[in-house]
Amino acid sequence: MVKGLYTAHTGMVNEMKRLDILANNLANADTTAYKKEGTTSRTFADEMSLRIKDSSNMGIPKKLGDITYGVHLGQVYTDYSTGNFKVTDNTTDFAIEGNGFFAVAFTDKQGNTSVKYTRDGAFTVNKEGYLVTKDGDYVLNATGAMNGDPGQNNYIRLDPNAAITVNKLGYVMQNNQIVGTIGMVDVDNYDYLEKYGENLYNLLPGGNRIATDANIEQGTLETSNVNVVNEMVNMITIQRAYEAGQKVITSIDGTLDRAVNNVGKV
Repeated sequence: MVKGLYTAHTGMVNEMKRLDILANNLANADTTAYKKEGTTSRTFADEMSLRIKDSSNMGIPKKLGDITYGVHLGQVYTDYSTGNFKVTDNTTDFAIEGNGFFAVAFTDKQGNTSVKYTRDGAFTVNKEGYLVTKDGDYVLNATGAMNGDPGQNNYIRLDPNAAITVNKLGYVMQNNQIVGTIGMVDVDNYDYLEKYGENLYNLLPGGNRIATDANIEQGTLETSNVNVVNEMVNMITIQRAYEAGQKVITSIDGTLDRAVNNVGKV
C-alpha cells in the first residue's frame, strides 16, 4: 500500500465536495435572502488531538491507533450574515433588519402543513385577500409565528383593494386601522435550523423560538449574501488543489512503474 495515493485521493474527493457546495452558492446568487454555505475539514492534527485526550481505556494496552489517510470533510455550515437590501417599492415586499425570520404555513405535496421559517419577504396578496409567499404559502401573524401554529386563524387577511402600510414592528395598517401583524421570531441556537429547499428552514427538535427585536423594512428585499467574486476565487483555489492531487497520483504512479519494470527487472 502506498499511503500517498490515499492521501491524494481523499484530498481530491474533499475538493469535489467543496466545489459542489460552491456551485450551489453561485446558482443561488440571485435568490432572495439565500444564505451561502461553506465547508470545514478535519485535519490530521485534529485526529491526534482526539487520540491524546481519549482516556476511555486508561492503563489498558492498546495499539497506537488507526492511521489517517488524508483529509476528511468536517461539516457543511450556513453563513447567516445579512445580505444587502434592495429597494423595490413594492408594498408587499419586506426585509428583516436584524436577526429573525418570517414564519409561513408550508404545505407539502402530500397535503401536510407545517411551519417553516424564511427571510425571503417577497410576499403578495392572493385572490382571497391572504398574505402569501410567491409559492402560495400563507404568512403567519405574530401569534402563529411565536407559537408555531400554522392554523388558518393565524393567517393574515387583508383588503386587496386598500393601500397597505407596515411599520417597523410589523403592524399592518389599512384605512388607518391595524388589520394584522406580520410574525417574526428568532431561534436561540441556529445549529437547530435545517435548510429546506432554497431559503426555507425547519426548526429541529431541541431548538426554541424566541422573540426578536428586529425591524421590518417595507418595499425592500434582502438579497443573497453570496459574494460572486469571492466564490469565483475560491473556485480557482479548489481547481488548483484538485490538480495538485492529480499530479501526486501521477508522480506516484510513475515511481511505481519504474520500481516494477526497471528496478525490479532481473
